Amino acid sequence: MKNTKLELSVGIFVILGIAAIAYMAIKLGNGSMVGGDTYLIETRFANAGGIHAGSSVLMSGVTVGRVEGVRMEPSDYSAIVTLRLLSGLRLPTDSMASVKTSGLIGDKYVALSPGAEEEYLKPGERITMTESAVDLESLIGKMAFGSVSKNDKESKEKDSKETKEKVKKTNP
Repeated sequence: MKNTKLELSVGIFVILGIAAIAYMAIKLGNGSMVGGDTYLIETRFANAGGIHAGSSVLMSGVTVGRVEGVRMEPSDYSAIVTLRLLSGLRLPTDSMASVKTSGLIGDKYVALSPGAEEEYLKPGERITMTESAVDLESLIGKMAFGSVSKNDKESKEKDSKETKEKVKKTNP
């Protein structure tokens, strides 16, 4: 009899543990662990590559929200990213949003930089100052295939000549 009660209590404990893990997985998957009251803000990016619903929103390295959704603006083909931010976070109207990469894997997130204005963004308003995602493929292509403009080559050659002349003057 004693053994049956012990097995029953262990079984209930295991079931509660599995239920708690499932609950946390669902909450984290939805991004609702950000907590409490939230509000929505929009940003407009020329390139929001890698940002998707559920991506993190960070300010000073601290998670302050999640990306609610990404859509394209048909009028100018820009990406509109909707951010769900903690209600305690008050952003000045001249704040900036940037698409950044974390780690070597390349997971993208939105980084917020507060401005200096005394007026704050209201729910539903849009951050106008943005910095789009860096396209690594095009940067690597430019470096690999040397698509440097003629003006850049001329300025590098001029700098090289000036450096050689300075070396000659100091070492006669």
